[in-house]
Amino acid sequence: MFQTPSGGAGHGAAATDSGLMSIGAVLNALRDEFPDITISKIRFLESEGLVEPRRTPAGYRKFSAHDVERLGQVLRMQRDHYLPLKVIREHLDAVERGEAVSLPRVGRQRDGEAAAPEPVESPTVTRIGRDELLATAGIGDQELTEWESYGLLAPLPDGAYDAEAVTVASLVVQLGRFGIEPRHLRVMKAAADREAGLVDQVVAPLKRHRNPQTRAHAEARTKELAGLAVRLHAALVQTALGVRLP
Repeated sequence: MFQTPSGGAGHGAAATDSGLMSIGAVLNALRDEFPDITISKIRFLESEGLVEPRRTPAGYRKFSAHDVERLGQVLRMQRDHYLPLKVIREHLDAVERGEAVSLPRVGRQRDGEAAAPEPVESPTVTRIGRDELLATAGIGDQELTEWESYGLLAPLPDGAYDAEAVTVASLVVQLGRFGIEPRHLRVMKAAADREAGLVDQVVAPLKRHRNPQTRAHAEARTKELAGLAVRLHAALVQTALGVRLP
């Protein structure tokens, strides 16, 4: 819970200036939990409809305590669940309307976390736009272009990205904090491609089969083999490093 001035009103409600905060004060309130937060990120979240601060006659933003708490929820859902902003906005709006909704999921959960149940109301998110990927990962366009040159990420033919790109981008950012640069990750990408190729060799005959049920079985077999490959890879890395993750 963030420390904010008393008297904050609800999202979108009228309030007096005594209970409101400037964007700089909001930045300071969020920075302890989100060290990478910037004023430009807060403004971007506002432009995406995640928060609606009041405006003074001179045009300055004024945030209520509820606005700050909502921003914290948005940033937490980005950080912990890699959700696109559109999904976060729809989820929070539904919660504020009093609807009983499950948290959508996209990509993978963090290691050790149970995956959230699939919501009945909407399918798993499968695509994300370039601007939203940049905002979610907290990176610039030049950085993303560099990562693409190393093969770490690749846009779909229409310019959008697979939802798993959010997971990849977030992990690349986290590894960068330890001094591991994107160019160093090419070896991981090459290993992943070889593992994927091995799985594909196994299921290729099923994918080419004329029977639709057999082709559907190929997809299930691919997921099963992918899960085993990921577990084996993690075990081999832990063994090589002499550590055991929780």
